[in-house]
Amino acid sequence: MGDSVKRVLFVNSEIFPYLPESDISRIGRYLPQGIQERKKEIRSFMPRYGCINERKNQLHEVIRLSGMNIIISDVDRPLVIKVASISAARMQVYFIDNEDYFHRKQIYRDEEGNFFADNGERAIFFARGVLETVKKLRWAPDIIHCHGWISHLLPLYLKKAYKDDPIFSGSKVVLSLYNDISTERFSDDFKEKIMMSGISEEDIFLPEHPDGINLAELAARYSDGIIMGTAEPDAGLKDFCEKSGMPVLPYNAEAVNDGSYIDDYDRFYGLV
Repeated sequence: MGDSVKRVLFVNSEIFPYLPESDISRIGRYLPQGIQERKKEIRSFMPRYGCINERKNQLHEVIRLSGMNIIISDVDRPLVIKVASISAARMQVYFIDNEDYFHRKQIYRDEEGNFFADNGERAIFFARGVLETVKKLRWAPDIIHCHGWISHLLPLYLKKAYKDDPIFSGSKVVLSLYNDISTERFSDDFKEKIMMSGISEEDIFLPEHPDGINLAELAARYSDGIIMGTAEPDAGLKDFCEKSGMPVLPYNAEAVNDGSYIDDYDRFYGLV
């Protein structure tokens, strides 16, 4: 896309300071700021997990964007959009919220460390919620950069269910891969719940008992470029991405540590 990249949408599982510092949350915080400083328009999204203190972080509902419903397994789930500002970065963060999915205090495991049984539904709701909100904003992104497992259904939905929407007609997906939930299992009916208009069963490359690696590979299939966000990605997943023919940016620990990865990512956006 070269110099035609003007708008970048960041879809994050974690952003610091709303969640504790981690590899994903630090990039979620500093990458959008860096890309904005390089004269591009940005928007950032993440889930409004229940552990995020709305008062402390000054979240407030965006009434004009809220009010839609996302239907999963014939159940209507209200979509609530909230927003907060990171003043030091001069940027806003949009939060996807729903009482059933995101008001629990834990992020994606319960107090005993068990992966939530409805995490698949939460990923469905988040991905579709982001796309519907961007449509309502009437803001057409050139690049959609996905970080973390809960964003991994967005490439499928974008390329299949939303492929004819003019807002996304020029959008390319960049996927950063991390080892966040490699071996966690999703419910056996996850594939069935993903279905919606524009998506056939043949489009969903998931086995009968899907795990985090299967979901990451599904995301990679529908992406236009891959960034390795960890030094030791799953070997099979890495091999799949390298053989796919799409651009792949290897992990560079030094660049991540000194912040120069932002320039690397910015250049990479122009390659997809």
